[in-house]
Amino acid sequence: MINRTLIRLKIVQLMYAYYQNGGKNIETAEKELLFSLSKAYDLYNYLLMLMVAISRYALTQVERKEEINRTTHSDEKVSRRFVDNRFVLQLESNLQLEEYRQRQKKTWDNNIDYVKKIYEQIIASDAYKEYMEAESVSYADDRELWRKIYKSIIMKDEALDDVLEEQSLYWNDDRSIVDTFILKTIKRFEEDKAEHQELVPEYNDDEDREFALRLFRRTILNDEYYRSLISKCVKNWEFNRLAYMDIVIMQIAVAEILSFPLIPVSVTINEYVEIAKWYSTPKSGGYVNGIVDAVAKMLRKEKKITKE
Repeated sequence: MINRTLIRLKIVQLMYAYYQNGGKNIETAEKELLFSLSKAYDLYNYLLMLMVAISRYALTQVERKEEINRTTHSDEKVSRRFVDNRFVLQLESNLQLEEYRQRQKKTWDNNIDYVKKIYEQIIASDAYKEYMEAESVSYADDRELWRKIYKSIIMKDEALDDVLEEQSLYWNDDRSIVDTFILKTIKRFEEDKAEHQELVPEYNDDEDREFALRLFRRTILNDEYYRSLISKCVKNWEFNRLAYMDIVIMQIAVAEILSFPLIPVSVTINEYVEIAKWYSTPKSGGYVNGIVDAVAKMLRKEKKITKE
């Protein structure tokens, strides 16, 4: 789940903080990087648990209505289709998610008002009404309902940011990336795998973890060299007048260009241009694109890199 886009983002955040704090201890900074990445995986699990929490809350509402009907001797039929949704019941019984819940002791019990709010949005949605009114539903229909709920309701709910911030400050900038993995997880569920359905792993492979550590350490250990390259390519603008975040972003981009020969220069530049647009000034994307591209051309000319 922790992909290179997220790794780059975390390195930019922590590299900026590293320099702001005086840049004293690389080992401590590396531990902070790995911890920050692990918190993104925590968020992935926590958001999966949100769907389970919503379903459990829905069950309490169904049972309450059933009890009222019994008490009043009403013949009104209460549908259990939503709470019997096979996808979310499979998610609830998932062994990996349950192991995480037991280990981390995390639940949505302290945010039941938020769970209730999302549930009310769900039952008012067209997707829910169509699902409940269908003559019959398959497992694929059950899964598709939750994909729609997550994409059109949960992902778009800005109040969720405040709820998550109370849980962890590390989650502030992770949600947009983690959301995409939640949707991928929903789509990959298969009914016959039952509780053994595999969730997205924390790292795709050891290479991504090594990518994070190598890029982080190279950026710090060779910072003067990388900044000298950037300074040579700054035109019509003094180096010390660049936004400090832009310098940090470009420094990491140059480190990646020189340290990872299999990653195309265009991929590296595009990744850091997007980060600059998000984290720095409105003009930062253009600066990062132009200056890092100039550095790459200079390095090719000097035969320090051969990749395109």
